[in-house]
Amino acid sequence: MTEAILLVGGKGTRLRPLTVHTPKPMVPAAGVPFLTHQLARARAAGVEHIVLATSYLAEVFEPYFGDGSELGLHLEYVTEEEPLGTGGAIRNVASRLHSAPGDPVLIFNGDILTGLDIEALVDTHRTTGADVSLHLTRVEDPRAFGLVPTDETGRVTAFLEKPQTPEEIVTDQINAGAYVFNRSIIDSIPEGRPVSVERETFPGLLASGAHLQGMVDSTYWLDLGTPQAFVRGSADLVMGRAPSPAVPGRCGDRLVLDTAEVAPDAKLMGGTVIGAGARVEPGARIDGSTVLDGAVVESGARIRDSLIGAGARIGARTVLDGAVIGDGAHIGPDNELCAGARIWCGARIPQSAIRFSSDQ
Repeated sequence: MTEAILLVGGKGTRLRPLTVHTPKPMVPAAGVPFLTHQLARARAAGVEHIVLATSYLAEVFEPYFGDGSELGLHLEYVTEEEPLGTGGAIRNVASRLHSAPGDPVLIFNGDILTGLDIEALVDTHRTTGADVSLHLTRVEDPRAFGLVPTDETGRVTAFLEKPQTPEEIVTDQINAGAYVFNRSIIDSIPEGRPVSVERETFPGLLASGAHLQGMVDSTYWLDLGTPQAFVRGSADLVMGRAPSPAVPGRCGDRLVLDTAEVAPDAKLMGGTVIGAGARVEPGARIDGSTVLDGAVVESGARIRDSLIGAGARIGARTVLDGAVIGDGAHIGPDNELCAGARIWCGARIPQSAIRFSSDQ
């Protein structure tokens, strides 16, 4: 069966302060590290051997997942000493693959939440005889992404980096971050230097006449690069909008992990997750948010679309809307933090110190 490479080396700079102590793929989504969902979906599609290409905080992956046997997988880890880019990372793990030159190898980006039909992508690759196949998805505003136009047979005709003018937007199809490579293509990537598959490998293959096939799959797709997207992805997993066999519990409006304490009159909704050992006091309202392990939300707090780090404390009657609170931070009572506010790990904000509205 197909083996896979998971690219999990990114620093997650857009997600800071969430990623100060935790690499992006290990930040919890729907109660487990996000990577767990990706591994479980690959396993469900029949993948048995996965090589993780790690770099930033590489030492945390293996103690958590071990050899993968608990997930029914054989996992290996390869750490980059220097960041090598997407293509360099793929090349760097090639020696761990068991595939023959003509065999397909799946490659996933570690920050994409998707309902992609993995088996259909492999089937498309086999039936079209492609050298590389790409999962494409359609987006309303493709300006932030690389465009991938295809002909009527699905064959890729160009790679267009982030378009700026309306004339440049020739398609709404974008590179969705999952690929099937023939093993021989992986071996042809230059070794020992940074390589971007998006900017160097794919355009180079196209120019040399290689067959690159696109498969448009319009199921759920979300790039978890920003805190707001990450919180939404977690909520969508809890509510069952994004499919994953790894969600620990039934799908619904809330996911409360076993050792969490939630006051009977606290209101949790919108796919909210309350982590292990966390506490939610009476009268608190939490909508579409993630409260990580050991955090405390005091009475009467109002929290929406926010992420509260491990061991953080949110004071009574404090309002959070679209905020990220780092691990161990303490926000005193009667504060208001809105509109993308980020509070760093361990910070202390006294009572009534920050507001977006009058205090009367």
